[in-house]
Amino acid sequence: MTEQTFVLPDVGEGLTEAEIVQWRVAPGDTVAVNDVIVEIETAKSLVELPSPYSGTVGELLASEGSTVEVGAPIITIGAADAGTPAPAAPATVPEPSDPGGAVLVGYGTGGAVSSRRRKPAERPVQASVGVVAKPPIRKLARDLGVDLSAVTPSGPAGEVTRDDVVKHAEQASVFRNIETPAWGEVREETIPVAAPVAPAPAASTPVDDAREESIPVRGVRKATANAMTSSAYSAPHVSVWVDVDASRTMELVKRLKASPDFADVKISPLLIMARAVIWALRRTPMINAAWVDTEDGAQIRVRHYVNLGIAAATPRGLLVPNIKDAQAMKTRELAKALEHLTLTAREGKTSPADQTGGTFTITNIGVFGVDAGTPIINPGEAGIIALGAIRQKPWVVDGEVRPRWVTTVSGSFDHRVVDGDGISRFIADVASVLEEPALLLD
Repeated sequence: MTEQTFVLPDVGEGLTEAEIVQWRVAPGDTVAVNDVIVEIETAKSLVELPSPYSGTVGELLASEGSTVEVGAPIITIGAADAGTPAPAAPATVPEPSDPGGAVLVGYGTGGAVSSRRRKPAERPVQASVGVVAKPPIRKLARDLGVDLSAVTPSGPAGEVTRDDVVKHAEQASVFRNIETPAWGEVREETIPVAAPVAPAPAASTPVDDAREESIPVRGVRKATANAMTSSAYSAPHVSVWVDVDASRTMELVKRLKASPDFADVKISPLLIMARAVIWALRRTPMINAAWVDTEDGAQIRVRHYVNLGIAAATPRGLLVPNIKDAQAMKTRELAKALEHLTLTAREGKTSPADQTGGTFTITNIGVFGVDAGTPIINPGEAGIIALGAIRQKPWVVDGEVRPRWVTTVSGSFDHRVVDGDGISRFIADVASVLEEPALLLD
């Protein structure tokens, strides 16, 4: 039996390493071309790798939880015995001609593949009796806290679809992704950071390993730490904020939710905020610029398009996917794009391409009940704006104190790129739209 070695491929965007999250096979399993054999986590997202070979799994060369460099061998697969036909295949599956293991399949070798990988009987099979759903849908259900057995399926042959899960989920499901553990005996824990720090003085007493733990920084957390450190110590941040009467924004959201044209789209104040930001960026283009260091000196690059980033909190860390050419979208298109972006991020399936090329970012901290903040600018951009919680508060209207829906709009900006007057004008424009959305009709 000829044994072939599969090396970790570059799955895109020039990534140099990945973490082995979960093996889907074990030594002795039979696999076919395109069968998923391992799930990895890069600095961008979770990726399922298919097998470029058919045969029998030999040795797993990397353990779960380990970080592997691109090009390093991760698994060996013995070629199928030509004298023993596969029981489920009517024809022999051709061997791949390229011996290299860095080819992603079904990216790779051609030919019809009819055999499927068989798992040993002793390995537990994760299944829900009476529920038909694909693995990504099951993961989404877990993240949103949805019991699949309670979901009414709408797919073919009674299959539960992503829309079925989303419709069944509660609006505040993000909070159910965050478990609140009881206070334990551990009083402190140490989380290493990506940047080197000065060594702490030697402790006068021995460290009790039972009372402290260290969490390795890798994957999305490592990428976020590096990006935020780079931005915080290279771009001089200046932060501003303003309180806003958003009552008319809330009225508009209510009307859009009742409109048949938006019946199948999620509508929230974030949609009006996104439209306000795009409108304000057109009036102050320097906010949509970036500081660029070149061999000929520093430059300010002004983008006459908006790739609108939305900061998304996921179980694996912070992601900032962006909507390409958001300035060209109508309100319904933008609402659909925001919904797709959010759901994809929660599933952990955001592609590397969707996380690059952003020009400006919105962070919706209001969903966590936070009023305002001083967020760190995403690298390659000149600003970030935060939408705070929208609450009913006393507000003076025409000389009288009335209950109004009030929020705080805050933001941070690169002072190398934009001056105080431009920053103030931009924030004021965003606030004006939230106070009077009719300005978007110009």
